[in-house]
Amino acid sequence: MTQPDTAPKKRTHEKDHLVSVRSCVRGCILGAAMFSVGAPAAAATKAIKAGRLVDATGKVVRNAVIVVDNDRIVSVGTGAPPAGAEIIDLSRFSVIPGLIDLHTHMTYYWDRTPGTRPLAQPRRPAGVTVALAADNARRTLETGVTTVRDLGASNETDYAMRDLINMGRMVGPRMFVAGQGLSAPRDGAPKPDYRQLAEARVTAGSDWVKVYGSRGSYQSVDTTQTLTYDEMKAAVDAAHAKSRPVAIHSYGPSGVKDAVRAGADSIEHGIDLDDETIAEMARRGTVWVPTIDHNRYYVDAKDEFGFAPDTIPPLKAYIEKNLESTRRAFKAGVKIGMGSDAVYTMFGQNTRELEWFVKAGMTPAQALATATTIPAALLGHGQDLGTIAPGYFADLVAVEGDPLADITAVVNRVRWVMKGGTVVVDRTGAGRAGKAGPAGQADYPSRPVR
Repeated sequence: MTQPDTAPKKRTHEKDHLVSVRSCVRGCILGAAMFSVGAPAAAATKAIKAGRLVDATGKVVRNAVIVVDNDRIVSVGTGAPPAGAEIIDLSRFSVIPGLIDLHTHMTYYWDRTPGTRPLAQPRRPAGVTVALAADNARRTLETGVTTVRDLGASNETDYAMRDLINMGRMVGPRMFVAGQGLSAPRDGAPKPDYRQLAEARVTAGSDWVKVYGSRGSYQSVDTTQTLTYDEMKAAVDAAHAKSRPVAIHSYGPSGVKDAVRAGADSIEHGIDLDDETIAEMARRGTVWVPTIDHNRYYVDAKDEFGFAPDTIPPLKAYIEKNLESTRRAFKAGVKIGMGSDAVYTMFGQNTRELEWFVKAGMTPAQALATATTIPAALLGHGQDLGTIAPGYFADLVAVEGDPLADITAVVNRVRWVMKGGTVVVDRTGAGRAGKAGPAGQADYPSRPVR
């Protein structure tokens, strides 16, 4: 998603050192902290009773007990909770790993003021943008997404959000950020040195480098390629030399082909992919984030954005081409990742992409993998994110129903979310139920899921 002029203008997880926020956003941290709620301190040991534990392999453990110490999972089994542990009774629900959204724009906020539109808002100071975007972070957590890769923000506002969340001064998903994306110059300006631009992004504090390889954004489905293969390769090589991965945006097939050849770690969007490109993606292990649902969102939100009627049929046609390319790529063995491309009022709809993946031929378990194990590996966190297992972060989501039978259980029926051992969403009505007794027995009757 290209940042409009009218819009408000490999980091590891929490235990990594925080990047110093540059002078233009030093006020962001103070401003946002005043408007956000710090994450509550996590109790040392919790035991979560899950009626059904489900992971992306399709494995199911009934009446599971997940023991969490601080921010990590200690054990997963079916025995009694440890003595003295705080019990969280989710025996009426299915528990899945915390989900990962690979493509967001968390700082794109619209307050829905009458007479305004998302793309025609007055500019705000960076600190105000960060504080307001806390609402986008909250809505994202409510979908069960506990980690995001944020692919484009100006004025280092995404750096500030990431660091505030890591500091516990803002409640939100774990963020891997890219800062300002690299794009073709406008209005006849001379071509920049993309190697230098990529190095500057890394120096500024980006976890990822985002490159715009084509047009296409909002109501536009223009697939025109805007960067050459050599320009993409220069950016990719420079980022990789600094140990930073690269995501390349391309709406059309030529840009996708060149992005894959240039060594991009992930490709965003794309239609009409040819067999050669698909085969090369599968061979290289390139992750494709098709973002099918984001154009559905623009169709549904056309009145909010004020899109002209003649822009809607091309959006619908693009969706069908996007879906067909996803179907072919998945069948060929390409790794597919869930990315919403959420902006403005799309936060809270982050996981609807999963329904498109099932339409593309995936089983619900395979669709779940696009939001857990595949993105965790892409982010370099395959050993602590995306799975419910000892040593992993305690990112857990309780849903009503069986997600292996119906993926809409994940999309529409999230009832409880834990991120890093802290409960951040509880719509169960009774998520906590006392302490385990001396023998490790809970002081309530277990109700297995049906």
